[in-house]
Parts: sequence; C-alpha cells; structure tokens
Amino acid sequence: MDGTPVQIILLSLSESAITFYLFPHFFFSGTLSTYFLFFSFLNWSGVIFHKLIIYPYFRSPFRHLPKPPHGFWPIIGHGLIMFKRPPGAAHLKMMKETPNDGLIHFRGLFHADRLMPTTPAALADILVHKSYDWEKPSWVRTFLRQFLGDGLLISEGDEHRHQRKNIMPAFSFRHIKDLCPVFWSKSIELCEVVKADIWDKPEKVVEINHFSTQVTMDIIGLAGLGRDIGSLRNSDDELIKSYEEILEPTNEKGVYFVFHMLFPWWFMKALPWKLNERVKITSDSLKKICRDFVQEKRARMKMESEEHVDILSTMIRSNNFSDDGIVDQLLTFLAAGHETTSSALTWATHLLSINPSIQTRLRNEIHTAIPSPKALLDPNFDIASLLESLPYLNAVCNETLRIYPTIPVTSRVALRDTSINGQFVPKGTITFIVPIATNRLPQLWGDDAEEFKPERWIDAESGRATNNGGADSNYSFLTFLHGPRSCIGEKFARAEMRALIAAFCGSFEMEMANPNEIVKGGGTLTFKPLHGMKLKLKPMEWGT
Repeated sequence: MDGTPVQIILLSLSESAITFYLFPHFFFSGTLSTYFLFFSFLNWSGVIFHKLIIYPYFRSPFRHLPKPPHGFWPIIGHGLIMFKRPPGAAHLKMMKETPNDGLIHFRGLFHADRLMPTTPAALADILVHKSYDWEKPSWVRTFLRQFLGDGLLISEGDEHRHQRKNIMPAFSFRHIKDLCPVFWSKSIELCEVVKADIWDKPEKVVEINHFSTQVTMDIIGLAGLGRDIGSLRNSDDELIKSYEEILEPTNEKGVYFVFHMLFPWWFMKALPWKLNERVKITSDSLKKICRDFVQEKRARMKMESEEHVDILSTMIRSNNFSDDGIVDQLLTFLAAGHETTSSALTWATHLLSINPSIQTRLRNEIHTAIPSPKALLDPNFDIASLLESLPYLNAVCNETLRIYPTIPVTSRVALRDTSINGQFVPKGTITFIVPIATNRLPQLWGDDAEEFKPERWIDAESGRATNNGGADSNYSFLTFLHGPRSCIGEKFARAEMRALIAAFCGSFEMEMANPNEIVKGGGTLTFKPLHGMKLKLKPMEWGT
C-alpha cells in the first residue's frame, strides 16, 4: 500500500462515508468522525508497514544488492552516516567492508533506497552515459540557490546545456593560458604579503587558509571580472568576509545543512534561527556586489575599445544572458572559482608540511626550473608551458586534489526510470557519488590509496607526469567529476593551483605550527580544515 498524504486522506474519507451510511451494522457504532479516525489509523498503519517492511524487503529492485554489514538501525536505516565527520569517511568504510560488483545498496530514513556506485562502469553510467537521467535533489538546489542563484551549478536539463554552451568559450585552453600571468603575479603578491605578515612575529606562524581565500578571490576577480578586488591588501574586504562567513566549517552550519535535507524549505525559514537571518544578509550582500560588478563592467565596456578576456566580458558580449542571469553566474564563479583552489592550496601546504622530504624535492625542482620568480612576470614569458612541464609540481597538485577533493560528497536523484551497470533504477532513487571515498578506494588505487604519494603520478621509466596516477580508469579520480556536469573550470583551477604552489613552496619552508596537531576536515559546502591551518614558515631565498 502506498500513496501521498492527500490520497490517504481522501481514501479514509471515502471508506468512512461508505461504512457510516451504507454498512452501519457491520462495524462498531460511532460518528462519521470516529470512522474517519479509525480508517485513517488503518490506512496510515498500512502505508508505514509497506514503507518499512513490504517494499524494502520484498518489492525493492535493490533488495538483492550488497548492503553494508554495520550501521543499520530500524526506521532511520543507515541515516546516521549523514552526520558522521569527516564527510565521506563512513562511505569509504562502507565501500571497503562491502564486497560488490559496482553498486552498494543502503537504506535512508524510513528505509528509503539509497545507492552508491563504486566502480568506473557504474560511475560512467551516472556521470556520462545517462547523465541527464539524473539531477541534484531539489532540497540541495534550494539550499544552494540562496548563495549561488540559478547559475551553472544549479541549472538542470536544457537550461544547463544552454548555459554551459555559452560559458564554455571563457574556459578555453587559449583563454586560460592567457590568464597564467595573472595567476603568477598574484601568487608572488601572496608570498610578499605573507612575508610582511610574519616579519615581526617571533614564532613566524600564519593561518594560511585566510590568505588562500584572499589570493584566490583576487585571481577570480581579475580573471572573472576583469577587476582587481585587492583583498590581499585589504583584510576587511566585504566579499571575503561574506564568503568566509558562508564557507567557514562549524558544527552549527553542519546541522543547518542536514536540517535542510530533513525538513521543507518553508519550515526551515520559519524557524527562529539566527543563522537564517545571517544567511539572508550575507546572500543579499553578495548579490548586490555582483549586480554592481555587472553594471560597472557594462559601463566600462561602452567607454573602452579594448576587448577584455575575462569571463564577465565574454558573457556580456555573447548577449545570451540577462543581467540577472549574469549575476547568478557570477555568484557561482566567485564561490566555486575561488573556493576550489583555496581549499586545495590550504591542504597542499598541510601535506607538504607533514612530508618534509616531498616538500624539499618539490622546492628543488621549482628553484632549478625558475631561477628567479620575477623573471616570469615578463609578459612575453610562457608561464603556462613552464609550469605544465614540471612533473613533480604536477604530481603534488594531482595528489592533493585526489586526497582532498573540494566537494567530498554529492548526490543525484533519478528523473526517470533508468539503469546503472545493468541494474534497473526506478524514478526518484537517490544515488550518492563520493569523490573523497572513490579517490581513496584501495580497489582502484592500491593498498597505499590513503597515503600522500605524488610519485604515483610520475612514470617510473620516463620521469614524466602521468594523467591517471597509476589507476586503470579516469573514473577513479572524481574531484572534478566527469561528463556534462563536470567542473567547467577544471583547467582554470589546475593552472591556478600550479602557480600558487610553485610560488609558495619556492618562497617558504613550511611546518605545522603544532607538530602534534591532528587536522580534521569538515564543512557544509566544501571540505576545509575545521579549525583553520596554522603553519610555521621560514622565508627561503629563491634558488638556495
């Protein structure tokens, strides 16, 4: 027995009316209201029994699939994994402990079916072969829309195809190569600002996550808006404050995110929760800033004859977006465009700090290839080709992105009946794609899958960088996903990250401020260190 609440109410009304008026002697005596309550109780009991027992154990097409051996509780199913920290750790444990042929079946709240793909073939079906059979769950899009508008990350179907097609030219290989001097100049500026910050500090300790956010925001400002936001030189920048408030990982924000999954949007907005007010203030501030950017850019483009190559100029010239549509895209690019690399840079400095031999090898490669960082500021210098040619630099970047993907867990819901790896999947089924688990899965990466080993990205014979890290399939690496919903800014982020890590590792010797600290990751939208990243830095003379 199944049905919506309205259907159950109508059925109960019909049953009670028929019984009361046509068959009053076959049941207990009572009023029409009493009959309604009686049949409501029976029908809802039937629905609950069907939902908890009959369907999941006798009718579900997934009842024969492998299930995790631990973590199931009646009614809540395996739902507690949503509260486990760090994000994705419980999913990785499930993948390791559950022998499977590509799909693991587990149960959500009220024993609802949940799937998790584990093999390249299963992932390919969801991400590429049948990508438009799937979309982000509605509650996820509603939650993200508060901060990102209706940009590329939120749109689905034909609207997504339209947006991606018209934005893609801004992320072409040639365009990104032209932006590499911006990446390098801002990377050098980051090093200068950090040196100034630790100049008079005896302990030489910095919280690097804040600087990472500032420099990547400056980069996306120049590359995306054609405007130097200058947040590195202005620690009170409103844009930085807004995004740090949204993205800073806290327990309260974690609960806020999970509650949006459990309760409808209107209910969450009605709660007297101070965080609701802060979210509205912050998101309104971001939208106003982006709207001002668009109006200012339009005015400048009318006055200037020079053709700018930033993303905003490209979208305005295309005439394919309204001002509100451009604002939505800017909200997406400012958030995703700075946060991906900001998190990656922060995690890279941590990994290099706790692996001094890797740090030294990387610095030696950088200093050998780049005798002077100032030389790369020459506008005629091909920075992109130089940084791409450094195998160990690229290996460190790839391994950091593998171990610490910015989005550790994402989900998709089936828009229609479909299949994964030959398994029938009915409409409405939710599937979890877990980059942080897939990226660390021993079956795909070997027994050392959870170790930081940049060497896996270098061919042992030729000494050149590889694209697969030794894994058999590119679906073993999910940091940027794959297919039509893959990260449109992947090449941008990689080029930016190469410049930032090369400049920073070349300029500083790093170690953890507290060598005994166990850094924990968390966050709601992105994967960041829970308590920041404090490093002890020693400035290095370039080339020594």
